[in-house]
Amino acid sequence: MKLTWKQIEPFVKSPDPKARVVLVYGPDNGLMRERAKTIGLSVVEDYTDPFNVAALSAEQLGDDPARLSDEAHAISMMGGGRLIRIENAGDKLTTLIKDYLESPSEQNLVILEAGELGPRSSLRKACESAKNAAALPCYVEDERDLSRLIREMLQDAHLQAEPDAVSWLAANLAGNRARARNELLKLITYKGEEAGAITLDDARAACGEAGADSLDTLIYSAGGGNSKAALQAYDRLLAEGVPFMAILRSLQNHFRRLHVTKTRMQSGDSVESAMKKLAPPIFFKQEQVFRAQLQRWSLPVLEQIAAKLMALEAQCKKTGAMPETLCSQALLSISKAAR
Repeated sequence: MKLTWKQIEPFVKSPDPKARVVLVYGPDNGLMRERAKTIGLSVVEDYTDPFNVAALSAEQLGDDPARLSDEAHAISMMGGGRLIRIENAGDKLTTLIKDYLESPSEQNLVILEAGELGPRSSLRKACESAKNAAALPCYVEDERDLSRLIREMLQDAHLQAEPDAVSWLAANLAGNRARARNELLKLITYKGEEAGAITLDDARAACGEAGADSLDTLIYSAGGGNSKAALQAYDRLLAEGVPFMAILRSLQNHFRRLHVTKTRMQSGDSVESAMKKLAPPIFFKQEQVFRAQLQRWSLPVLEQIAAKLMALEAQCKKTGAMPETLCSQALLSISKAAR
């Protein structure tokens, strides 16, 4: 079964029992692993239980295909269901998974953990089309999704944050769910039982290292024509482990917001009015820079950049492409066009 965007979170919290194989895939490795674990814990109480959890790799199954059926049909010594995790899943497993789905275990669950799988992926197609399997995508979250995670984690810790702090955190922690959680745990520990809501200064003090080379530095440098600063920020973000897709999506989002605001201005809105309609709002310390970029870019050029970034995303997903290089070339091209 193919899950729509609205079906993903409900499925993760309460998996459909008809799905005996669940494919969890996508470029956000942290989010992929988090969702796979949550689904797995619906079957077993301990994700590391050596008796009820079998962790296999695609390479192991390539050498011994029969092991999938053996593990998936084994009976738990302690009672209940067993979990079979398959790491680094890919299209080489398609035939094996299709064969297994013809007679799967009714009690044990198989979870396939994979990276990015394009629409033509045979494994993805097999899980999307099968009635007793499910394919669950994990794409890089935007600032709105991350803002929701921030509020949920802080609420669980009996903390609150000021709107400016949430906006800053969402912009600077994008790219990987696991990384975002780790930084938020640092913030929660930093704040402790101190009274009052988390302020922007609190967020910067606790998560400054993650935000120092933030995506904001990159996108505003690119949009402002500072090629050197944009490329330096890009290199530092890659060194920190931020996926290139998160960087690309941030660029797309920034120029989309410029385009939307510019369109509203041409329809009669003032700069201030058009900017206030953006959600999430522009971080107050970046308002002047954003306003300057509205004057710098024309609508036709913004449309060309949006098309170029969409084409770049499609090109990066092709087999054999060098996404890091392609993305750096796009940064250089955009920043030069801003001069």
